[in-house]
Amino acid sequence: MSAQLLMIEDDARLAQMVGEYLGQSGLQVAHCADGGSGLAQLQQGPALPDLVILDLMLPDIDGLEVCRRIRALQGPAAQVPVLMLTAKGDPMDRIIGLELGADDYLPKPFEPRELLARIRAILRRRADGAGGASAPAAQVLRFGSLEIDRDARTVTVGGQPADLTSYQFDLLVALAERAGRVLTRDQIMEAVRGRELEAFDRSIDVHMGRIRAAIEADPKNPRRILTVRGVGYVFAKQQD
Repeated sequence: MSAQLLMIEDDARLAQMVGEYLGQSGLQVAHCADGGSGLAQLQQGPALPDLVILDLMLPDIDGLEVCRRIRALQGPAAQVPVLMLTAKGDPMDRIIGLELGADDYLPKPFEPRELLARIRAILRRRADGAGGASAPAAQVLRFGSLEIDRDARTVTVGGQPADLTSYQFDLLVALAERAGRVLTRDQIMEAVRGRELEAFDRSIDVHMGRIRAAIEADPKNPRRILTVRGVGYVFAKQQD
């Protein structure tokens, strides 16, 4: 079954071009021209999309606010991956978008092939996380009060759910599976398989900040995910 995508974009020509291009690769794209109708479609169905392509500049509600509202929805709708389109690649737009819960971003103008590659990468990460033939017990990683269920793709701290995007969940799993081992940013991004590495891309740090906010008792003084200056990050074996 082909993936179902929702594109929230006010540029009708761009939406048509993207829809036709992705359609040739077996992806089905529904289009909403503004944030309000896009949110309504997510809430009312009939079925959730596998991914949302979200433009930053919309006529009614800006894309950052749409992203925030998606993450505030109830149930599975809040976990739908969001790929944000940002004008001119403004670094601040990227950072804010990631902080609000976007899984990835792509600056305009973009090559359709790169858009397709990023979409496939996000969908592949989700499929890899949902599948797997390991024994059920091995799917749950436990570190003190922190539990990471790879099968259900959920994280709890002291029994309370931690709010993470799909990409942030994958980053956390990549670190937790290698607990005690220092990983560079490139190694972390390579482990989650999905993004072309960019020499000065600091988005990984933004995601780590979001993960810490979700799982650390004191994000400013983390005990689970530690920064190794000049190198990268390490997931501490001993916690709580």
